[in-house]
Amino acid sequence: MIAVRRERTPGERRVAATPETVKQLVGLGLDIELEKGAGEAAGYSDAEYKEAGAKLVAAIDLSKVGVLAHVRPLDAKTATALKAGTVTVGLGSPASELATVRALRDAKVTAFALELVPRISRAQSMDALTSQALVAGYRCVLEAAMRLPRFFPLYMTAAGTIPPAKVLVLGAGVAGLQAIATAKRLGAKVSANDVRAASADEVASMGGTFIHLDLDAADASGGYAKELGQDRAQRQRDLLTPHVSEADVIITTAAIPGRPAPRLITTKMLAGMRAGSVIVDLAAESGGNVEGTVAGKDVEVKVASGTITLVGMKDAASTMPYDASRLYAKNVSNLIALITHDGKISPDFEDEVVAGACLTRDGVVLHEPTAEALAPAQKGTK
Repeated sequence: MIAVRRERTPGERRVAATPETVKQLVGLGLDIELEKGAGEAAGYSDAEYKEAGAKLVAAIDLSKVGVLAHVRPLDAKTATALKAGTVTVGLGSPASELATVRALRDAKVTAFALELVPRISRAQSMDALTSQALVAGYRCVLEAAMRLPRFFPLYMTAAGTIPPAKVLVLGAGVAGLQAIATAKRLGAKVSANDVRAASADEVASMGGTFIHLDLDAADASGGYAKELGQDRAQRQRDLLTPHVSEADVIITTAAIPGRPAPRLITTKMLAGMRAGSVIVDLAAESGGNVEGTVAGKDVEVKVASGTITLVGMKDAASTMPYDASRLYAKNVSNLIALITHDGKISPDFEDEVVAGACLTRDGVVLHEPTAEALAPAQKGTK
């Protein structure tokens, strides 16, 4: 039986299953049990789930769950309540949720973390990081547009010409590319920079102008950028400063999995910006790309020309829960479908996608970086 609960994290409005994915899973011969009201915050009614084939219950009995589908990482208490052999599918954030990983391991839960899904073509339909980054990138531009005291597009009127806003996007992964595309649709003049070698072509494909800095590319595995040394990072900031000063809007999306967000913009770099300019920092929850940003808050910063606004994004994908859930739930159901055979959950760990996404199994942490992070704590308890 696959169980879906209402998310417990304050502010989280997404849900791990939609009526569409319930139909998909029922079609595979699986039973779906859904906590009443689980999809309400995302815009999905209990009636829709019931019609799709889900059984609605007042509360999920965790001790009887076969598969628990979730959005946010589970807490240690929930993990401990699961019986041995239970399968969980959802975001795990293993680098920051070591207590939960330890609880999953000790409870002998088979936990699949969607962040660990291999970034290969066959696994794209299960890649939740990509699907949620698309939502977040789009939302960042809307947040900026609502705060900027001027138009995004060019207007030529009898009263005069209004030039387009200049938007700078730093970080051209999925979120950054979506931000570029959205800003272009709104009529802005968009430029972007990223340290990865393939970024120039990707930015151009979205209609943006790539900013070439006199720096070597810094690619890491899985399509991510690697962490820069201090000297190179400072050189990057020096080269970006004039572009920061020219921008009306800046969207920052740079992130390194399992590490604090790289610092792309310092307070000193803000000095030349025009009054009213807006910076939206998508990485605010992991330390921020911009010095001074606070997750979930707007911060007013005084510069020579007046005041600019730093927007620290928080729960970005959750601010658009209907479509974010639609995409995320499909990632979840596709992974569940992969581990389902003849109507039963039976993961094939010879499959590279299944093996790569598995965080814990049979009392062992399979994700090596997480296992290494837990090792010091284990030694300290002996």
